[in-house]
Amino acid sequence: MSHLLLPSATLEQKQPIYKVESGCLISKNADVTVAYRLELPEIFTLSPSEYEALHAVFVKAIRLLPLHTVVHKQDWFVEDQYAPGFGEERSLLSRSYERHFFERPFLHHTCFLFLTKTASGRENWNSLSTLLSRSKIVPKEMMEEKRLTTFFNAVSQFVRLLADAGISFTQLTDADLCGTETTTGLLEKYLALDLRDVAPLVDLDFSEGLHVGSKVCQCYSLGNLDDLPQHLETDVRYEKLSTDRTPFAVGFAAPVGLLLGCNHIYNQYLFVDDHHKTLKTFEKKRDNLNALALYSRQNAIHKEFYDLYLNQAVSEQKLSVRAHANVLVWCEQEGDPKQLRDLTSSAIAQMNCKPRENTVDIGALFWAGIPGNAGDFPSEETFYTFAEQACCLWNVETNYRSSPAPSASSSRTASVGSPCTWTCRMPP
Repeated sequence: MSHLLLPSATLEQKQPIYKVESGCLISKNADVTVAYRLELPEIFTLSPSEYEALHAVFVKAIRLLPLHTVVHKQDWFVEDQYAPGFGEERSLLSRSYERHFFERPFLHHTCFLFLTKTASGRENWNSLSTLLSRSKIVPKEMMEEKRLTTFFNAVSQFVRLLADAGISFTQLTDADLCGTETTTGLLEKYLALDLRDVAPLVDLDFSEGLHVGSKVCQCYSLGNLDDLPQHLETDVRYEKLSTDRTPFAVGFAAPVGLLLGCNHIYNQYLFVDDHHKTLKTFEKKRDNLNALALYSRQNAIHKEFYDLYLNQAVSEQKLSVRAHANVLVWCEQEGDPKQLRDLTSSAIAQMNCKPRENTVDIGALFWAGIPGNAGDFPSEETFYTFAEQACCLWNVETNYRSSPAPSASSSRTASVGSPCTWTCRMPP
């Protein structure tokens, strides 16, 4: 009896991006994405008041976005070595400087921002709804030119607010996204987990976890309120540079950013759903719990949580959103996965969060991280909160940059101030 061997699925059949046109990524679900490269402030140069001001700008910018918009911020941290430039015109001191840092390892940081306009009704998009397991259907509303015009106008205002706050940005072109005959585009770089200009073609294996070519990947997510601390802050005390009298501040997400010394990607998602629809849903759940409060004390406690959330949303005019963050780390096959697990878990614990490793659903999270595919993110991995709390999970720092003038100083002294704290409250 003969057996027919079924061929493996090809990337052309499963990849979610339909087209790249005019600097926009268009998915097979008709989601439209605009991509930017951001230049964030340098680490160890911001004071607590500056962290708070930057956080306020992020929240204000999110309020400008239309309904059913996904903000996907993707920070790459890739191990690299310093490549000196030995030139004849350099002085003795400059050459000594280059020799001192020759091949010294460091984390190369690149930050991307993807703003995606999706169709309505995508709030309940789960893992089984992605293009990996369903046919392609284009929503009718995504064919309306008026909706796209409103989205592009909001995107322009979004990046302008960031620019006024000191964050420079560059919109990615078609060549940056798709590549050219000699260079590799961002889409191929992500699927190979390689930011080099010529990234190799590799196989993706989802059978046992996630293997990207010779890289063994692990994913740790913050997608449940039980995994988060009760209070989220814009900045935290950095003990290594702090004293009893002078606390030194870093960003709240810095432990999973530049302070995590391994190859990793830190993905931050924020989903702007229909705010009023969400509050109506919570009102119904609150009424049901109120009716059942006599039968269980747990129902009464949950009802109080809903009351607290709804009162805060109405009285303080806060925007209800869904949020998620995850850390994708990898090492070569000869590396030590246990050491990588311990390093990442320790970094997440420094944020007072519970590290939760994704095993079965790592494929869905990796697939949703493809530039332009944030609309395919599974809803069961997100949690409801306010925009203020969600932005606390964002990485806001990058490496030191070379000064344009040889005599100019590229660093600033961090001053001491009271940090801004947001209480993370949401019904269970």
